[in-house]
Amino acid sequence: MTEATSNARYGEITADLPVLDEAFGLGDVQECRFLSDGLMNGNWRLNTAEGSFALKRIMDVPLPLARRNLAVLSALADDGLPVGRARLSGAGDAVVEVADRGYCVIPWTEGSHLPGTALSIGQARDLGVLLGRIHRSLNGERLAGLLPQAPEQVTVSGTTPAAAHQEADRFLAVIAGLENRTAFDTEATAALAERKLLLEKYGSEHPVGEVAVGPVGWTHGDVQHRNVLWRDGVIAGVIDWDRIRVRPFGEEVARTATVQFGGEDGFLDLERTSAFVAGYRSVVPLPVPALADAVERLWWKRMSDYWQLVFHYDRDDHSCDHLFLPAERFLAWWSERREDVQEAFAAMP
Repeated sequence: MTEATSNARYGEITADLPVLDEAFGLGDVQECRFLSDGLMNGNWRLNTAEGSFALKRIMDVPLPLARRNLAVLSALADDGLPVGRARLSGAGDAVVEVADRGYCVIPWTEGSHLPGTALSIGQARDLGVLLGRIHRSLNGERLAGLLPQAPEQVTVSGTTPAAAHQEADRFLAVIAGLENRTAFDTEATAALAERKLLLEKYGSEHPVGEVAVGPVGWTHGDVQHRNVLWRDGVIAGVIDWDRIRVRPFGEEVARTATVQFGGEDGFLDLERTSAFVAGYRSVVPLPVPALADAVERLWWKRMSDYWQLVFHYDRDDHSCDHLFLPAERFLAWWSERREDVQEAFAAMP
Protein backbone atom coordinates (compact mmCIF):
# COMPACT_ATOMS: atom_id res chain seq x y z
CA MET A 1 0.00 0.00 0.00
CA THR A 2 1.45 3.37 -0.97
CA GLU A 3 1.65 6.41 1.29
CA ALA A 4 -0.99 8.11 -0.86
CA THR A 5 -3.30 5.12 -0.50
CA SER A 6 -2.80 5.01 3.26
CA ASN A 7 -3.53 8.74 3.54
CA ALA A 8 -6.74 8.35 1.54
CA ARG A 9 -7.93 5.33 3.51
CA TYR A 10 -6.81 6.34 7.01
CA GLY A 11 -6.56 10.12 6.78
CA GLU A 12 -8.66 10.58 9.93
CA ILE A 13 -5.76 9.45 12.12
CA THR A 14 -4.35 13.01 12.25
CA ALA A 15 -7.58 14.31 13.73
CA ASP A 16 -8.23 11.25 15.90
CA LEU A 17 -4.77 10.98 17.46
CA PRO A 18 -5.17 13.75 20.09
CA VAL A 19 -8.41 12.10 21.29
CA LEU A 20 -6.74 8.69 21.46
CA ASP A 21 -3.71 10.15 23.20
CA GLU A 22 -5.86 11.58 25.96
CA ALA A 23 -8.18 8.56 26.25
CA PHE A 24 -5.37 5.99 26.52
CA GLY A 25 -3.08 8.25 28.56
CA LEU A 26 -0.17 7.94 26.16
CA GLY A 27 1.49 11.23 27.05
CA ASP A 28 3.35 13.09 24.34
CA VAL A 29 3.13 11.24 20.98
CA GLN A 30 6.56 11.75 19.45
CA GLU A 31 6.03 9.66 16.29
CA CYS A 32 3.10 8.05 14.47
CA ARG A 33 4.22 5.79 11.63
CA PHE A 34 1.80 3.95 9.34
CA LEU A 35 2.51 0.22 8.93
CA SER A 36 1.77 -0.99 5.42
CA ASP A 37 1.97 -4.74 6.18
CA GLY A 38 -1.59 -5.06 7.46
CA LEU A 39 -4.15 -6.18 4.88
CA MET A 40 -7.47 -5.68 6.71
CA ASN A 41 -7.04 -3.02 9.40
CA GLY A 42 -5.18 0.25 9.75
CA ASN A 43 -2.02 -0.05 11.85
CA TRP A 44 0.51 2.46 13.18
CA ARG A 45 3.50 2.43 15.48
CA LEU A 46 3.35 5.09 18.15
CA ASN A 47 6.41 6.27 20.03
CA THR A 48 5.21 8.15 23.09
CA ALA A 49 6.28 9.38 26.48
CA GLU A 50 4.76 6.16 27.88
CA GLY A 51 6.65 3.87 25.49
CA SER A 52 6.08 2.31 22.07
CA PHE A 53 2.67 0.97 21.08
CA ALA A 54 0.84 -0.63 18.18
CA LEU A 55 -2.26 1.38 17.35
CA LYS A 56 -4.93 -0.41 15.34
CA ARG A 57 -8.02 0.99 13.70
CA ILE A 58 -10.47 -1.91 13.93
CA MET A 59 -12.11 -2.47 10.55
CA ASP A 60 -12.38 -6.24 10.17
CA VAL A 61 -14.75 -7.11 13.05
CA PRO A 62 -17.59 -5.37 14.92
CA LEU A 63 -16.37 -3.38 17.91
CA PRO A 64 -18.17 -5.51 20.57
CA LEU A 65 -16.42 -8.57 19.17
CA ALA A 66 -13.11 -6.72 19.20
CA ARG A 67 -13.62 -5.93 22.89
CA ARG A 68 -14.20 -9.61 23.64
CA ASN A 69 -11.12 -10.64 21.67
CA LEU A 70 -8.95 -8.12 23.49
CA ALA A 71 -10.18 -9.49 26.83
CA VAL A 72 -9.21 -12.97 25.59
CA LEU A 73 -5.69 -11.67 24.97
CA SER A 74 -5.26 -10.71 28.61
CA ALA A 75 -6.37 -14.17 29.72
CA LEU A 76 -3.95 -15.80 27.28
CA ALA A 77 -1.13 -13.64 28.59
CA ASP A 78 -2.01 -14.85 32.09
CA ASP A 79 -1.64 -18.39 30.71
CA GLY A 80 1.92 -17.65 29.60
CA LEU A 81 1.38 -17.20 25.88
CA PRO A 82 3.40 -14.53 24.00
CA VAL A 83 0.60 -12.05 23.40
CA GLY A 84 0.21 -8.37 24.26
CA ARG A 85 -2.36 -7.03 26.68
CA ALA A 86 -4.53 -4.22 25.35
CA ARG A 87 -4.03 -0.88 27.08
CA LEU A 88 -7.22 0.28 28.76
CA SER A 89 -8.59 3.79 28.45
CA GLY A 90 -9.23 5.97 31.46
CA ALA A 91 -12.79 4.62 31.37
CA GLY A 92 -11.50 1.04 31.50
CA ASP A 93 -12.33 0.24 27.86
CA ALA A 94 -9.93 -1.58 25.52
CA VAL A 95 -11.57 0.11 22.50
CA VAL A 96 -11.91 3.87 22.11
CA GLU A 97 -14.39 5.17 19.56
CA VAL A 98 -13.91 8.41 17.65
CA ALA A 99 -16.95 9.19 15.49
CA ASP A 100 -17.68 5.80 13.93
CA ARG A 101 -14.07 4.59 14.16
CA GLY A 102 -12.78 2.19 16.81
CA TYR A 103 -9.16 1.92 17.97
CA CYS A 104 -7.14 -0.24 20.33
CA VAL A 105 -3.60 0.11 21.64
CA ILE A 106 -1.21 -2.72 22.55
CA PRO A 107 2.40 -2.41 23.76
CA TRP A 108 4.83 -2.74 20.88
CA THR A 109 6.57 -6.12 20.52
CA GLU A 110 9.98 -6.07 18.89
CA GLY A 111 10.54 -8.87 16.41
CA SER A 112 10.63 -9.94 12.78
CA HIS A 113 8.20 -11.78 10.52
CA LEU A 114 9.88 -14.87 9.08
CA PRO A 115 8.11 -16.20 5.97
CA GLY A 116 8.29 -19.73 4.59
CA THR A 117 11.62 -21.44 4.65
CA ALA A 118 13.23 -18.61 6.64
CA LEU A 119 12.22 -20.85 9.56
CA SER A 120 14.59 -23.67 10.44
CA ILE A 121 13.21 -27.18 10.94
CA GLY A 122 13.38 -26.63 14.69
CA GLN A 123 11.54 -23.32 14.43
CA ALA A 124 8.86 -24.97 12.30
CA ARG A 125 8.34 -27.47 15.11
CA ASP A 126 8.28 -24.62 17.66
CA LEU A 127 5.54 -22.91 15.64
CA GLY A 128 3.49 -26.12 15.77
CA VAL A 129 4.01 -26.38 19.52
CA LEU A 130 2.85 -22.79 19.94
CA LEU A 131 -0.29 -23.37 17.88
CA GLY A 132 -1.06 -26.38 20.07
CA ARG A 133 -0.62 -24.25 23.19
CA ILE A 134 -2.93 -21.60 21.73
CA HIS A 135 -5.66 -24.16 21.08
CA ARG A 136 -5.21 -25.70 24.52
CA SER A 137 -5.39 -22.32 26.27
CA LEU A 138 -8.32 -20.97 24.24
CA ASN A 139 -10.33 -24.03 25.26
CA GLY A 140 -9.10 -24.22 28.85
CA GLU A 141 -10.65 -23.21 32.16
CA ARG A 142 -9.04 -19.76 32.20
CA LEU A 143 -11.09 -18.71 29.15
CA ALA A 144 -14.35 -20.34 30.25
CA GLY A 145 -15.81 -17.03 31.43
CA LEU A 146 -15.06 -15.28 28.13
CA LEU A 147 -15.70 -17.96 25.51
CA PRO A 148 -18.66 -20.35 25.67
CA GLN A 149 -18.21 -24.09 25.46
CA ALA A 150 -17.48 -25.14 21.87
CA PRO A 151 -19.84 -27.62 20.20
CA GLU A 152 -18.73 -31.20 19.56
CA GLN A 153 -18.86 -30.77 15.79
CA VAL A 154 -19.30 -28.09 13.15
CA THR A 155 -20.53 -28.04 9.60
CA VAL A 156 -18.29 -26.74 6.85
CA SER A 157 -20.04 -25.57 3.71
CA GLY A 158 -18.34 -26.11 0.39
CA THR A 159 -18.66 -24.82 -3.16
CA THR A 160 -19.82 -27.22 -5.85
CA PRO A 161 -17.71 -27.71 -9.00
CA ALA A 162 -20.49 -26.15 -11.07
CA ALA A 163 -20.55 -23.03 -8.88
CA ALA A 164 -16.75 -22.76 -9.04
CA HIS A 165 -16.90 -22.95 -12.86
CA GLN A 166 -19.62 -20.31 -12.89
CA GLU A 167 -17.57 -17.94 -10.74
CA ALA A 168 -14.55 -18.31 -13.02
CA ASP A 169 -16.73 -17.47 -16.00
CA ARG A 170 -18.14 -14.45 -14.18
CA PHE A 171 -14.69 -12.96 -13.69
CA LEU A 172 -13.72 -13.75 -17.27
CA ALA A 173 -16.81 -11.83 -18.42
CA VAL A 174 -15.92 -8.89 -16.16
CA ILE A 175 -12.41 -8.75 -17.64
CA ALA A 176 -13.71 -9.10 -21.19
CA GLY A 177 -15.92 -6.07 -20.63
CA LEU A 178 -13.11 -3.77 -19.56
CA GLU A 179 -12.21 -0.97 -21.95
CA ASN A 180 -8.57 -0.82 -20.87
CA ARG A 181 -6.91 -3.96 -19.60
CA THR A 182 -3.93 -3.96 -17.27
CA ALA A 183 -1.18 -6.55 -16.96
CA PHE A 184 -3.10 -7.98 -13.99
CA ASP A 185 -6.20 -8.45 -16.16
CA THR A 186 -4.19 -10.38 -18.75
CA GLU A 187 -2.57 -12.58 -16.09
CA ALA A 188 -5.91 -13.19 -14.39
CA THR A 189 -7.46 -14.29 -17.68
CA ALA A 190 -4.74 -16.88 -18.24
CA ALA A 191 -4.93 -18.04 -14.61
CA LEU A 192 -8.71 -18.45 -14.78
CA ALA A 193 -8.36 -20.60 -17.89
CA GLU A 194 -5.88 -22.80 -15.99
CA ARG A 195 -8.22 -22.95 -13.01
CA LYS A 196 -11.06 -24.19 -15.21
CA LEU A 197 -8.80 -26.98 -16.47
CA LEU A 198 -8.04 -27.98 -12.88
CA LEU A 199 -11.73 -27.97 -12.05
CA GLU A 200 -12.45 -30.23 -14.99
CA LYS A 201 -9.69 -32.63 -13.95
CA TYR A 202 -10.32 -32.73 -10.19
CA GLY A 203 -13.87 -31.50 -9.71
CA SER A 204 -15.25 -35.00 -9.18
CA GLU A 205 -12.86 -35.48 -6.23
CA HIS A 206 -14.17 -32.62 -4.11
CA PRO A 207 -14.95 -33.48 -0.45
CA VAL A 208 -18.49 -34.59 0.24
CA GLY A 209 -20.49 -34.02 3.39
CA GLU A 210 -20.59 -30.88 5.52
CA VAL A 211 -19.60 -32.30 8.92
CA ALA A 212 -15.89 -31.87 9.54
CA VAL A 213 -13.98 -34.81 10.98
CA GLY A 214 -12.27 -34.55 14.32
CA PRO A 215 -12.27 -32.29 17.39
CA VAL A 216 -13.30 -28.66 17.17
CA GLY A 217 -12.79 -25.69 19.44
CA TRP A 218 -11.83 -22.04 19.71
CA THR A 219 -9.00 -21.04 17.38
CA HIS A 220 -6.94 -17.96 16.48
CA GLY A 221 -7.98 -18.05 12.83
CA ASP A 222 -4.91 -16.53 11.18
CA VAL A 223 -1.65 -17.89 12.59
CA GLN A 224 0.93 -17.31 9.85
CA HIS A 225 4.12 -15.39 9.21
CA ARG A 226 2.48 -11.95 9.06
CA ASN A 227 1.09 -12.47 12.56
CA VAL A 228 4.03 -14.16 14.30
CA LEU A 229 7.03 -12.19 15.57
CA TRP A 230 10.43 -13.84 16.12
CA ARG A 231 13.29 -12.46 18.16
CA ASP A 232 16.64 -14.17 18.80
CA GLY A 233 15.35 -17.39 17.25
CA VAL A 234 12.23 -17.76 19.40
CA ILE A 235 8.64 -16.62 19.07
CA ALA A 236 8.26 -13.22 20.73
CA GLY A 237 4.62 -12.51 19.94
CA VAL A 238 1.43 -13.55 18.15
CA ILE A 239 -0.72 -10.68 16.88
CA ASP A 240 -4.00 -10.04 15.02
CA TRP A 241 -6.64 -11.87 17.07
CA ASP A 242 -9.64 -10.56 15.11
CA ARG A 243 -10.74 -13.98 13.85
CA ILE A 244 -11.18 -15.95 17.07
CA ARG A 245 -13.98 -18.45 16.54
CA VAL A 246 -14.86 -22.14 16.68
CA ARG A 247 -13.33 -24.25 13.92
CA PRO A 248 -12.03 -27.78 13.48
CA PHE A 249 -8.53 -27.81 14.94
CA GLY A 250 -7.32 -29.56 11.81
CA GLU A 251 -8.55 -26.65 9.68
CA GLU A 252 -6.26 -24.18 11.45
CA VAL A 253 -3.32 -26.62 11.42
CA ALA A 254 -3.73 -27.11 7.66
CA ARG A 255 -4.20 -23.41 6.94
CA THR A 256 -1.25 -22.31 9.06
CA ALA A 257 1.11 -24.82 7.42
CA THR A 258 0.04 -24.04 3.86
CA VAL A 259 0.26 -20.26 4.35
CA GLN A 260 3.53 -20.39 6.29
CA PHE A 261 5.33 -23.02 4.19
CA GLY A 262 3.59 -22.67 0.83
CA GLY A 263 1.25 -20.29 -0.93
CA GLU A 264 3.44 -17.39 -1.95
CA ASP A 265 6.39 -19.66 -2.79
CA GLY A 266 4.29 -21.68 -5.24
CA PHE A 267 4.90 -24.99 -3.48
CA LEU A 268 4.65 -26.51 0.01
CA ASP A 269 7.83 -27.26 1.94
CA LEU A 270 6.93 -30.78 3.04
CA GLU A 271 9.82 -31.22 5.48
CA ARG A 272 8.93 -28.11 7.47
CA THR A 273 5.25 -28.99 7.29
CA SER A 274 5.99 -32.38 8.88
CA ALA A 275 8.04 -30.72 11.64
CA PHE A 276 5.25 -28.21 12.27
CA VAL A 277 2.56 -30.91 12.47
CA ALA A 278 4.72 -33.08 14.73
CA GLY A 279 5.20 -30.11 17.06
CA TYR A 280 1.47 -29.43 17.16
CA ARG A 281 0.57 -33.07 17.80
CA SER A 282 3.03 -33.19 20.70
CA VAL A 283 0.65 -30.77 22.47
CA VAL A 284 -2.74 -31.64 20.96
CA PRO A 285 -2.94 -35.32 19.85
CA LEU A 286 -5.05 -34.63 16.77
CA PRO A 287 -5.95 -37.86 14.94
CA VAL A 288 -4.64 -38.39 11.40
CA PRO A 289 -8.18 -38.76 9.93
CA ALA A 290 -9.07 -35.29 11.25
CA LEU A 291 -5.97 -33.80 9.63
CA ALA A 292 -6.59 -35.65 6.37
CA ASP A 293 -10.17 -34.34 6.20
CA ALA A 294 -9.05 -30.79 6.95
CA VAL A 295 -6.31 -30.88 4.31
CA GLU A 296 -8.66 -32.08 1.58
CA ARG A 297 -11.28 -29.50 2.51
CA LEU A 298 -8.68 -26.75 2.41
CA TRP A 299 -7.40 -27.95 -0.98
CA TRP A 300 -10.92 -27.79 -2.38
CA LYS A 301 -11.55 -24.39 -0.83
CA ARG A 302 -8.51 -23.06 -2.67
CA MET A 303 -9.71 -24.78 -5.84
CA SER A 304 -13.16 -23.20 -5.68
CA ASP A 305 -12.35 -19.78 -4.20
CA TYR A 306 -11.34 -16.51 -5.91
CA TRP A 307 -11.07 -14.15 -2.97
CA GLN A 308 -8.24 -12.05 -4.43
CA LEU A 309 -10.34 -11.43 -7.53
CA VAL A 310 -13.32 -10.51 -5.36
CA PHE A 311 -11.13 -7.86 -3.75
CA HIS A 312 -9.79 -6.63 -7.09
CA TYR A 313 -12.89 -6.59 -9.31
CA ASP A 314 -15.85 -6.51 -6.91
CA ARG A 315 -14.41 -4.19 -4.25
CA ASP A 316 -11.87 -2.24 -6.31
CA ASP A 317 -9.30 -3.11 -3.62
CA HIS A 318 -5.94 -4.01 -5.14
CA SER A 319 -4.07 -4.57 -1.86
CA CYS A 320 -4.03 -8.35 -2.32
CA ASP A 321 -3.25 -8.51 -6.05
CA HIS A 322 0.26 -9.79 -5.36
CA LEU A 323 -1.15 -12.89 -3.65
CA PHE A 324 -3.18 -14.14 -6.61
CA LEU A 325 -0.64 -15.65 -9.03
CA PRO A 326 1.52 -17.33 -6.36
CA ALA A 327 -1.65 -18.91 -4.96
CA GLU A 328 -2.57 -20.21 -8.41
CA ARG A 329 0.89 -21.77 -8.82
CA PHE A 330 0.60 -23.36 -5.40
CA LEU A 331 -2.85 -24.76 -6.20
CA ALA A 332 -1.55 -26.44 -9.36
CA TRP A 333 1.45 -27.87 -7.47
CA TRP A 334 -0.74 -29.15 -4.63
CA SER A 335 -3.32 -30.72 -6.93
CA GLU A 336 -0.65 -32.91 -8.53
CA ARG A 337 0.84 -33.97 -5.16
CA ARG A 338 -2.08 -34.50 -2.82
CA GLU A 339 -0.79 -37.84 -1.50
CA ASP A 340 2.59 -36.33 -0.64
CA VAL A 341 0.89 -33.47 1.16
CA GLN A 342 -1.28 -35.88 3.14
CA GLU A 343 1.80 -37.83 4.18
CA ALA A 344 3.43 -34.65 5.51
CA PHE A 345 0.35 -33.89 7.61
CA ALA A 346 0.43 -37.39 9.14
CA ALA A 347 3.76 -36.69 10.90
CA MET A 348 4.08 -38.23 14.35
CA PRO A 349 5.06 -36.21 17.45
